[in-house]
Parts: sequence; structure tokens; C-alpha cells
Amino acid sequence: MGLPYIVGRYIVVRMVRASGSLSPPSYFILAALLDGPRHGYGIIKQAAKLSEGRVRLTAGTLYGALDRLAEEGLILAAGQEVVEGRTRRYYRLTDHGLQALHTEAARMEQAARVVTRRAGSAAPTPRLA
Repeated sequence: MGLPYIVGRYIVVRMVRASGSLSPPSYFILAALLDGPRHGYGIIKQAAKLSEGRVRLTAGTLYGALDRLAEEGLILAAGQEVVEGRTRRYYRLTDHGLQALHTEAARMEQAARVVTRRAGSAAPTPRLA
């Protein structure tokens, strides 16, 4: 179960997926922070690069995900600066976030091995005319 937080007059607990897996956007957001703190736009660009363009985050999607990741203790705000009149907020991985990222990478690697091991021994699929 996740950490409780308040929305209006309600206490909400965000449920963690039963499998404990990260969504692709969350995975690549965390991966974008492996090299150190980044601001929002930097995270968007790095996530797109690391995913080879498969994950394209909008600002709204990113900041919603950053809020959820912070609530789950996977990232922390790491400061801010004003550049050309705009505030850049920086985020960094926590130890828990780094562990979750490594756990997810190992889970995906194991899942891929199941298919790649079986793919060599699988009978060809008949073609339909």
C-alpha cells in the first residue's frame, strides 16, 4: 500500500500495483534521474532519448507522475532556480527509487529471457492463406 495523503477533505492512499511494477513513463522518469538531478524539461528530453522516442511526456503527464513518484518516496525535490524568469524545479532519485528502478529492470530482463529462450525452440506458426 502507498503513503496516505490528503485531497480536499479526504485521505487518499494510492495503491501500488500488485506486481510492484513501474509503468513505462515512471520507469523512464526514474532512469532519466540516474545521472543526477534534472529539471522537468530535462527529464522529458532524457526519458524520450532513453526510450528511443517510445515515451513522450507532456508537462502535465510529467508533473502528475513526479507527484506520484514523490508520494511513493521514489524521488525528492532537489532545489530550484530561476532562469529567464521561469522557475526550474529539480528532482533526484531516493535510495528507494534507485532500488525500485533496479528491481523493475531485473523483472523486465527476466520476463524477456522467458520469451527469448522459448523463441528458439518454438515451432513456426503456420501462415494463413
